[in-house]
Amino acid sequence: MPSPCYRIHRLLKFRLRWKAESLVGSRFEHFMRDKAFFKSEADFISWIRRRTPRRAAGLTLGIGDDAALVKVLPRRELILTTDMSIEGVHFTSTLHPPRAVGHRSLARSLSDIAAMGGTPRYALISLAVSRRTGRAWLEDFFDGLSALARRYAVVVIGGDTALVNGPTMADVIVAGEIPLGRALVRAGAQPGDGIFVSGRLGMAALGLRLLPSHDRVRKPEGKAAIRAHLFPQPQCALGRFLSEHRLASAMMDLSDGLSIDLLRLCDSSGVGAGLYADRIPTPHLADAEDALALALHGGEDYQLLFTVSAAKISKIPRRFGRIPLQCIGEIRSSRGIVLVAPNGRILPVESHGYDHFSRS
Repeated sequence: MPSPCYRIHRLLKFRLRWKAESLVGSRFEHFMRDKAFFKSEADFISWIRRRTPRRAAGLTLGIGDDAALVKVLPRRELILTTDMSIEGVHFTSTLHPPRAVGHRSLARSLSDIAAMGGTPRYALISLAVSRRTGRAWLEDFFDGLSALARRYAVVVIGGDTALVNGPTMADVIVAGEIPLGRALVRAGAQPGDGIFVSGRLGMAALGLRLLPSHDRVRKPEGKAAIRAHLFPQPQCALGRFLSEHRLASAMMDLSDGLSIDLLRLCDSSGVGAGLYADRIPTPHLADAEDALALALHGGEDYQLLFTVSAAKISKIPRRFGRIPLQCIGEIRSSRGIVLVAPNGRILPVESHGYDHFSRS
């Protein structure tokens, strides 16, 4: 679940010591003495520092001290978000390569920043490493995370690491910024606004379905779906474009599925929505109903869902770079979400997207 964003206007001091204590009570040094890992905690920290920029705009003090120091520019608001990636919940050791796990761990938080229309700046990475893993897994994890960080000019400024008997877990905190008063939030959609999405929905869910047999996937659509699942691309540039040009009335990212995420946006805005089935961009499958179900309920697309007033709809381009933008419905005053079928039949939409607390 995306975390709330807090407004702070002062010098930040992030507590981020790379502690030498395990969550299960054993010393981190035991983890480091294993020849499969690192010689010592200092060796591990040095390895991390070699992979992160030592200088960056606004960074006063980075990895190596008790905390990091960053400067906050005048008339800017901070966007703070955190996301966990837990083995057995968000990824599996058998299906997900460690490089993809690292990429996805950071991508989730970057997508939250994109949804606010902001620019991501810094990341803190806390990692509880399972004893079952080795140094190669850890290196690949950070390689995947670091490659995405470089692409989005995000600097890793610290974190925490421990060795655990249970599953591996990563917690990523990202700090971003946005001009004062320009953040886009879920509340703000009005009746008559158009509902837009970026990209094709359901591709990540299709990729997850195909992942166990990925070696036998030959069709380009299947390969694209697997890549969409393993290496999602947060839409930060699009989010900034919508914020800078004041085009969106409300926005959020699509992490748990269109059906549940649109409901969350509508609940925050006190409105309802009508979707047109033939306008929703779905995977190219022979079974149209299956494709639509994936787009509605699949989740983990990390595309943007946003609303636009009728007066500004003409200003939304059909594509933003290579990313298609599609109007899929409109905001209504009556609560709830309905789907208009191609034959005109109106059907209620049930929210079957991902919910950590759902018992179903």
